Amino acid sequence: MSEKNRDGKRTARERLAVEREKQKAAEKRRRTLIVGASVVCVLGLAAVIGVVAANAGKHKGSSAGPAVAPSGAQGKDGLAIPVGKDGAKSTLTVWEDFRCPACQAFEVAYRPTLRELTDAGKLRIEYHLVRLIDGNLGGTGSLRAANAAACAQDAGKFRDYHDVLFANQPKETDDAFADNGKLIELAGKVKGLDTPAFRKCVQDGTHDSWVDRSNQAFRSGGFTGTPTVLLGGKNIYQDRTMTPAKLKQLVEAADRG
Repeated sequence: MSEKNRDGKRTARERLAVEREKQKAAEKRRRTLIVGASVVCVLGLAAVIGVVAANAGKHKGSSAGPAVAPSGAQGKDGLAIPVGKDGAKSTLTVWEDFRCPACQAFEVAYRPTLRELTDAGKLRIEYHLVRLIDGNLGGTGSLRAANAAACAQDAGKFRDYHDVLFANQPKETDDAFADNGKLIELAGKVKGLDTPAFRKCVQDGTHDSWVDRSNQAFRSGGFTGTPTVLLGGKNIYQDRTMTPAKLKQLVEAADRG
């Protein structure tokens, strides 16, 4: 019997069952893309993970100078840039790469909720900047953007500039952020940031070694992809049902004590 004839013998029930399975698989893929951005990023770069290990600490543009932490940096070795009040009962730790599209996806989905919670004093965020994509695909855009963000922290403008960088993120394979001129141009979108001090900090790579130290801490921590997002030390992506609304519930519950 030909394949065509066999298909023709299928019952309506069998066809319906097959269609339902296809729909379930499509829904599962959709939820994975939305909720598990960090996993998608890792899987998409799986073919070059070996490059990361081979080139650990050997990125083009790495600086051997002293690690100069940006103003107000906290945590071990001053590697965390805090956003929000110190007295908040919940802390979200975020490891990000400005070239990482999964990081951008996280920011787009969660930013309104994160801003609401930090502005209300219910959540404190500790940002750690890494250069995973520089290692995977080559270039220095992750380093240059992270240094510029640290320079913005010196000026008290980190959060706004952080958001501008993700809003203007180039394609992952486009190392546009390697151009300091581009980073300075984007600073013009943040009121009061484009100053001689900021420009000098960006052009001199003042915080390059600090970024490299943060990147080393990321690798030493055993993390496998960006963004890595921890709430109270637990990776919230382990809960595949995590959403901005659920995160808000968790933080508000903790705030109420």
